[in-house]
Amino acid sequence: MKKLITYIMVLVTTLSITSCESIEDRLDMGGFISAEQLDISATPVVIDGKNTNKVVLDNKSPVLSSWNFGVGVTQKKTDTVLLVVEGANEIIFTGRNPDGSEITKTLTVNVDELYFDVPAEWGILTGGSEKDWVWDDSDGGVWGNGGYMGNVEPAWWIVNLADIDGQAPGEGAGAKMTFSLSGATFTKVKSDGTTETGTFTFDMGKKTTLDDGSVWAEGKLTLKGTTVLCGISPNEGGAPVYEYDILLINDEELVLSYPEPGVDPWGTAWFWKFKASN
Repeated sequence: MKKLITYIMVLVTTLSITSCESIEDRLDMGGFISAEQLDISATPVVIDGKNTNKVVLDNKSPVLSSWNFGVGVTQKKTDTVLLVVEGANEIIFTGRNPDGSEITKTLTVNVDELYFDVPAEWGILTGGSEKDWVWDDSDGGVWGNGGYMGNVEPAWWIVNLADIDGQAPGEGAGAKMTFSLSGATFTKVKSDGTTETGTFTFDMGKKTTLDDGSVWAEGKLTLKGTTVLCGISPNEGGAPVYEYDILLINDEELVLSYPEPGVDPWGTAWFWKFKASN
């Protein structure tokens, strides 16, 4: 009987030790690695001998992943993304070690051809990296209101550049906006040097057409965190405006509009006129 009891006690002890060792193995997540030890890659898909804008991201290191590829972020260990400009593109990888520490490494991918379609507006707004825009006062008024789906610039109440500060202090002459490809970052710089930073997206599929089928607005621009210069709706108590119709966009001009809620054609809309800062 004593031998049986002794055998059972030994068996229980052995199982307990084995169980504990198994749990410890499962919790062993590896040690700290440095940025130099990262095993990561960003490889463009090659078609007809050219690096396209489709890039395969791969992390073989024992760290959590975050890839910032300029116009977006993915946290997958392996993913395929589209870059939006030709030439050298920086992809910033941030890894998190098991101890919570972060490591960062930048990879450069050269794109020979935008083989896979992306909106050209990414390059127009950012110049392929970052680009400044200021008020376009070449023909007088830069901001004001007019008819929704009727006008394409201020037509009723027309405000000149010199009077913008009366509506939005510091956002008239000497102020600018910067669209940056890195992180799709938008920065509003006031004339006194203070800044407000947010992000931007756009959807050129959201067009506004008139009854005759012609296009009035080419797409939508949406900001988060801040607004464009003098980005307010006075008839709504000066409420900030974050979503805009894109009426005109090219390398030199950017015209935006915002209709007041619920308006029909020729109801009140607000208009902004900007130009590239050369």
